[in-house]
Amino acid sequence: MGKSTQHLTSKLLFSAYCQGIFPMADRRGEISWYCPDPRAIIPIDTYRPSKSLRPILNRNVFEIRINQQFEQVMRHCALPRYRGDGVWISEEMIQAYSNLNQLGYAHSIEAYQNDELVGGLYGVQIGGVFYGESMFSLVSNSSKVAFHYLIEILRKNEFELLDTQFMNENVLRYGAIEISKDSFLEKLRRSITKECKFIL
Repeated sequence: MGKSTQHLTSKLLFSAYCQGIFPMADRRGEISWYCPDPRAIIPIDTYRPSKSLRPILNRNVFEIRINQQFEQVMRHCALPRYRGDGVWISEEMIQAYSNLNQLGYAHSIEAYQNDELVGGLYGVQIGGVFYGESMFSLVSNSSKVAFHYLIEILRKNEFELLDTQFMNENVLRYGAIEISKDSFLEKLRRSITKECKFIL
């Protein structure tokens, strides 16, 4: 949509997300704003864990916590996953989202083994909407388990919309679909005023 000349603050982030707009940084740290058309969302009610994930869930391989190491989750997500991988989370973004976390509008779901953070995800919550931002995995299946518990939280607390922004292979495996920008903004308007808690 265009590059930002404003300093990224939690107030600016909140205002943008209320309009369905989100930031991404380039390699120089410059922020651009996006509201894609079509928009990728994950239907909360239709997600089902894969057959291979069910035994891992049943064995409680990972301990799940919420909002214990939000900034660290973001820093893991900011690292390139492979040679040539693009980096879109800047230091300015980490600080702004961490402030948003302290205000109760951004959350992390974290997977632990032996008390060490090994995977997780983070996103922004406004009303009954959760904007999934990014995930990371240091141990196989840790981010998949974190996502499973995200869905459990959203279902338990009657969230209405899970945004995943762009379609890619990673979100497709969780059942992501594409809808038009207009349809997304209509769903956003209906869901954003709902009062929902983000608790297990």
